[in-house]
Amino acid sequence: MQDDLLDRVRKLLSKAEDEGCPPAEAEALTAKAAELMARYGIDRALLGALRPETDGPADRVFTLGNPWGDVKRHLLAGLATALRCQCVQTRHETGTRLHIFGYRSDLQRADILFTSLLVQMARALAGQPVPAYGGAARAWRRSWMLGYCSAVVARVRAAEEAAAASAASGADRAADAGGRSAALVLADRSLVVRRQVTAAYPRLRKTRVTYSGSGYGDGYREGQRADIGGAKLRSRSAGAIGR
Repeated sequence: MQDDLLDRVRKLLSKAEDEGCPPAEAEALTAKAAELMARYGIDRALLGALRPETDGPADRVFTLGNPWGDVKRHLLAGLATALRCQCVQTRHETGTRLHIFGYRSDLQRADILFTSLLVQMARALAGQPVPAYGGAARAWRRSWMLGYCSAVVARVRAAEEAAAASAASGADRAADAGGRSAALVLADRSLVVRRQVTAAYPRLRKTRVTYSGSGYGDGYREGQRADIGGAKLRSRSAGAIGR
């Protein structure tokens, strides 16, 4: 059943990403896809509480090379965190590495979103009139992409919070998790993930992303229109942004 739900997400976004799809219809399809993606996460969590073998804790390392390695890291970390994972950034000679901890279903969802949004962001950026040259143009592009990332992450987080609130208000859903509420299941999963991170990295410090250039607002507005649940773009090139 859960796989069917995720397949519906892919089909909805396939229609939304079609160049012939009217903007209003694409927005409606995208909103529905985001809702289904979030519901899929809740369903997998509840099933995992009842049958732990279906969705256990795991981790994955992503190497995010240039160009725009820090932007990719910002996008992936934001998406993964919104999907109840935790991230640790490390350095490597080939670029930034992001070590992500979470349950298998949430890691899968983060990868699906990240892969799709990289391509969408590259396509959208390529169509922007850059109001600068040289180093100023690069700063504008970077700030535009960071704005885009912030917008899509905010939308994903909102969809996740709405799905969790809906599950918490449905008392019948507790039966799906052996009598435990959805809120308790999600809290337990968060604790397991935190313990994973602590065991692997006992000493951590937080980092911040800064930006220069005036493109942040334009990027944020473009990110509000992005598709936020597709997996069909995995085989395509991400254009100027790369992966």
